[in-house]
Amino acid sequence: MKRFLLWFLPGLIVGALIILGGGKALHMTSTNEYCISCHIHPLADAAWKKSVHYDTRSGYRIGCVECHLPPTGRGYFMSKAKTGLRDLWSKWTKSPSSFNWDDKGRLEVARGYVYESSCINCHSNLFPAKLSKAGEDAHLYYTQTKKTDELNCINCHLNAGHFIEGYTHGSNSTFGNTSSAAKEIFTQPAKVDGFKNFTERIPKSAISFNMVAIPGGTFKMGSPATEPFRKEDEGPVREVELSPFFMAEIEVSWDEYLAFYVQTAAEGRSTDTEGLRTKKASETDAISGATPPYGQPDQGWGLGKRPAISFSFHAAETYCKWLSKVTGKTYRLPTEAEWEYACRGGTLGPYFFPGNPKKFEKTGLKAKLSKNDTTIINTYIIYKGNSPTKTQLPDRVRPNPFGLRNMAGNVAEFCSDWYQPDTYSLYPRGIVKDPKGPQQGTEHVVRGGSFLSPASGVRSSARDYTRTASWLKTDPQMPKSIWWYSDCFNVGLRVVCEFDEKAGNAEVK
Repeated sequence: MKRFLLWFLPGLIVGALIILGGGKALHMTSTNEYCISCHIHPLADAAWKKSVHYDTRSGYRIGCVECHLPPTGRGYFMSKAKTGLRDLWSKWTKSPSSFNWDDKGRLEVARGYVYESSCINCHSNLFPAKLSKAGEDAHLYYTQTKKTDELNCINCHLNAGHFIEGYTHGSNSTFGNTSSAAKEIFTQPAKVDGFKNFTERIPKSAISFNMVAIPGGTFKMGSPATEPFRKEDEGPVREVELSPFFMAEIEVSWDEYLAFYVQTAAEGRSTDTEGLRTKKASETDAISGATPPYGQPDQGWGLGKRPAISFSFHAAETYCKWLSKVTGKTYRLPTEAEWEYACRGGTLGPYFFPGNPKKFEKTGLKAKLSKNDTTIINTYIIYKGNSPTKTQLPDRVRPNPFGLRNMAGNVAEFCSDWYQPDTYSLYPRGIVKDPKGPQQGTEHVVRGGSFLSPASGVRSSARDYTRTASWLKTDPQMPKSIWWYSDCFNVGLRVVCEFDEKAGNAEVK
């Protein structure tokens, strides 16, 4: 017995010390001060102190580990160990300047660092007495879907833990408000009397934009089987003949889109998400514009000349109809064939500039680009390799041979065609004249890469398509909006204006 006690008591004491010390160590390494001492984000603490989780109504301050670790008993210790080792490694081996902090703050990235179970652990009652009707609808949608890999609390509350300047969730009724201090307000659209570049003017606004005359001609649409990163839906190659048309020099900017948004609001915007209203007989030609967005459609990246994003295919078509009405011309979305022809600008390779996709594709092949290669692609395209994960101003790149900017990058662009993977094989052999794609379908073609695309995705022949259900998956409104996407921030539009060869000018409606 004495021998047992000689071994047992020291073990008991050591065990108690380990438990007590471990508990103290666990507590110490879970404080905000300790997290900040290792965490290399220079603005995390300042943004937390400006958030609603710091200055709460009850006076309780939510700490780092209460959001960035799961609740105790739900994988807490394992997650804490992994997070701690990751932060220590970053502190020892990396510099804060090596991180793209804008990218780290994106919703897609934040989902990997915030635990849904921790949100629900604190906010167990999702229907408190003072919750608004919009909040009730959003929380009801959340509870009905129960797909936490697709719909997270931070979809609507991204700024709860770290303050984001200008962030909005819920119906953004003030979006689109512009200053009245104006420049010249146009009263008439541009007059076009020949097939040449012109500057369109939007009546009742100070907004204008350049249209480029794209000569008709023939080209080989699609990519050969030998092109690097080619996909099956890019072939077989077809010879296509196109009539001349006008195309916008840049993607539709926020300035242009907000002119539509504001002017169609004056005609009577519905408050529901569908944007539908009953028209009087005298209003049958009126165009109902988009309803207020849910959240911040520009993602806080800025408006002005940046390409407009987040609006739906339906909104893009409605914009073209409105633009046609106010200018007296025929504006529309480009066909897929027109888009590729305009992007190529008479070239035959993967890009409208020299370069091998295998060298440019840093993500897939980990290739080391030469200074010359980097300069070439950065000169003409905004893509994943040179963009801080957001849209850029159009003057950052040079135009293609036709004088069009950002045809293959910045944001992808809607086309009017229905998408089918075998579209080209359905065209007859020989020269195809002004093809418009399949007669029916479920999704539409999207062409051109974006700021999120690797080099393989900004090739002239690369094809993509809309994903309506996925792009509205986290929209909590009931019914879902037909005007704004909740999950797509890298697609915009570029308008085409039809040319009347007989009249010798832009086609007048």
